Amino acid sequence: MEIKEFHSVVSIAEAKERLFSSYKPEPESEHVALNQALYRVAAEHIIAPVDVPPFDRASMDGYAVLARDTFYSDEENPAELKFKDYITAGDNRKFEIVPGEAVGIATGAPMPKGANAVVMVEYTHSEKSWVKIYRPVAPGENVMAAGSDIMRGETVLRKGTMLSPRETGVLAALGIMEVKVYRKPKVAILSTGDEIIAPGDSLNFGKIYDVNSRAIADSVIENGGDPFFDGIIEDNQELLKKKLMNLVSGEYDIIITSGGTSAGAGDISYKVIDELGKPGILVHGVAIKPGKPTIIGVAGGKPIFGLPGYPTSAMIVFYVFVAPIIRVLAGLPKEEITSIDARASMRMFSAKGRYEYKLVNLVRASDGSLSAYPVLTGSGAITTLAEADGYIEVPENVSMLSEGEEVKVALLSKAIRPADLTIIGSHCIGVDLLLNLINKTVPMQAKIINVGSSGGLNAVKRGESDISGTHLIYEKTGEYNIPFLSRLKIDKKAYLVRGYDREQGFIIAKDNPMGIKGIEDILRDDISTVNRNAGSGTRVLLDLELSKLAEKKNISMQELVKKIKGYEIEAKSHSAVAAAVAYGRADIGLAIKTVAEQYELDFIPLKEEKYDLAIPREKFGKKEVQTFIKFLGSNEFKEKLRKTTGLKPNSETGKVIYSPD
Repeated sequence: MEIKEFHSVVSIAEAKERLFSSYKPEPESEHVALNQALYRVAAEHIIAPVDVPPFDRASMDGYAVLARDTFYSDEENPAELKFKDYITAGDNRKFEIVPGEAVGIATGAPMPKGANAVVMVEYTHSEKSWVKIYRPVAPGENVMAAGSDIMRGETVLRKGTMLSPRETGVLAALGIMEVKVYRKPKVAILSTGDEIIAPGDSLNFGKIYDVNSRAIADSVIENGGDPFFDGIIEDNQELLKKKLMNLVSGEYDIIITSGGTSAGAGDISYKVIDELGKPGILVHGVAIKPGKPTIIGVAGGKPIFGLPGYPTSAMIVFYVFVAPIIRVLAGLPKEEITSIDARASMRMFSAKGRYEYKLVNLVRASDGSLSAYPVLTGSGAITTLAEADGYIEVPENVSMLSEGEEVKVALLSKAIRPADLTIIGSHCIGVDLLLNLINKTVPMQAKIINVGSSGGLNAVKRGESDISGTHLIYEKTGEYNIPFLSRLKIDKKAYLVRGYDREQGFIIAKDNPMGIKGIEDILRDDISTVNRNAGSGTRVLLDLELSKLAEKKNISMQELVKKIKGYEIEAKSHSAVAAAVAYGRADIGLAIKTVAEQYELDFIPLKEEKYDLAIPREKFGKKEVQTFIKFLGSNEFKEKLRKTTGLKPNSETGKVIYSPD
C-alpha cells in the first residue's frame, strides 16, 4: 500500500472511516473473582438470586411484639406483656407469639411469627416473666422487612455498570463471588527518539525526559485499559521494526508509539509501521491541530497509532482516536463531555482547513458571564493541557473567532453524570425487562426508586420523577390509576401511559397444606396473614376486597379486620410477602404471581390489575422518556411480557390513556 504522507492529509472523519474499514473493535468478556472485580465493567445484567434481607429482621435490640399490644402505653401506664424467650442474631429456631406476649430480640435476629414491631430495649423493663413497655410502637417500627433492601429477581446491576465498592458490596450481600466483566484491553506503549530518556536518568544537554509514555499510560488506565510500557527506542529503523514486530505478534490489543511521525530525516515510524503487515499504514497526516503528523495503521488485525512527539499533540490525538476504541473494548460508554457557554475574550485565529482543538482558560466576567482565554504555551508544552479548563472546537472552514463571539467550551474536568432516567414509584419486574431491552440498542442509565404507587404519584406532583409506576384501584368504580390524578390534583400536571396487566392473588404454601380456597379463609382462626404497607396498590386492592366481604357478612370493616390474624403485619414488597409465606411466618398474603413462581409457592388468582406509568407534563417530551414509551409499546417487549409469569400486555400497552391537555 502506498504510504500516505502529508500531501494526502485527511479529515478526522475520513481517518476514522479508513481505520474502521480495516478494524472493528469487539469487546471480550471474562469471569473474575469478586475480589478482583473492583472498577471492572459488568458484561451482563446481574439478577438478585435472593432477597436482602432474606427474612424480616429486627433493626434494634429490644422486644418483638404485636404493635397493638403497646398502644396507649406510657411511663405512667406501661403495657405488661408476658416474656416468652430471647432470639439472637443467627438463631434459626422458629418462634411464634400471640397477643399479650413479647420475645426478646437482638439486632439482626429474625422476627418471630405473629410479631410486627420491635420496642427498643431502653423503653422497657423486664421483671421475671413479664416485660413492661413504656412507649407504643407502630406496625413495622424497628423492623427491616424481607426484600426491603433488594428483592429476589430484581436487576441489581445493569450491563455496562462500573463496579465501585458500592456495587461489589451489593454483590457480596447477594452471595455472588464471581462476576462476568469485560476484559481490559491490553495497550502496548513505545516511545521513540534519540533525544528521549527515562525519568530518573541524568538529563544531559539536548535530551528531554519521556513525558508521553507516562501521560499515555495513565490515560489508558483512565479509559479502562491495561497499559504496558515497552521502553524507549532510539531512531533506528531495524531496532524499531523488531520491537514492533514483537508487539504485533504478542498479546496486545492496541499498539501506540509516540514520536517519529513527521516527514523529517529522523522520523522513521511511518516507514516501519507500513512494513509490519497488511494493510499497513492507512493514514499519515490528519487535518487536526494540534496533531497533524498522526499515523494510523493496522497489522495482524491490531490498530497501531503513531502519535506526535509533542505532549499536547499526542494527548489530543489520543482522546480523538484511541480513547474511544479502548472504551469500547473495556465495555465503557462513550465519554460525555460537559460543555458550557462562554464568550471569546479576544480574536482567535485558526488554521483554515484543519479541525482545531483550541485550549482555553475560563474567567468569570463582572456580569457573571464566562470569557474564554486561549492557552498560549503551545503543543510542545505539557503544561498546555494541565493548565487548560477546556477547549473550543473550531471547524475546518473557520479561520477566526471574533472577540465577544459566543462559543461552546468543552470542559476537561469530569462532572458527575446524573441518571438519564429516574423512575420513582411502584416497582415491577416488568420495568427491569423493559430497561434491559432498551439497553440492547440505546444505552441508558436509569435510577429506580421504589416508594409504592402513592409515593410515585406524589413524586410526579413535585416534578421529581421522569416516570412513576402505579397500580392504584379506585374503590367506587374499580378503575385503575386515572381517578387518582384528580384526587391528588395532578390531572393538569401529568400524562398517564398504559403499561401492562399484572395478576394479583393470594400466595400460599406449596401444595396448599392449610386448604385455603380464597379471601374468606383469611378470617379462619388457624390462618395467619401478612399484609402490604399502607399506600401500596396491593394494600388498596386488599382493602377493597375486604370491604366487599364485610358488606357480604353484614359487619363493619373495623370488625372484619379484627378477625384477621396478622392484618397489622406489613411487608414492603411483593417479594417480602412471598418470603413470609415461604419461611412459615404467614400462611397467606396478597402479591403478584411472579414472586409466587420465584419462591415455588402456590397461587390463588384474585384480580388482573393495570400497572401504568405516570409522567410529569414537563418531562413528557424528554428523549429518554419517549424512548421508554416507544419500547413499552414494541412487539418485542410485549413478547417478553407474555413469557413472564404473571405479566401480560393489553391492547393499550404503550398508549397515552390520559393527557393533561
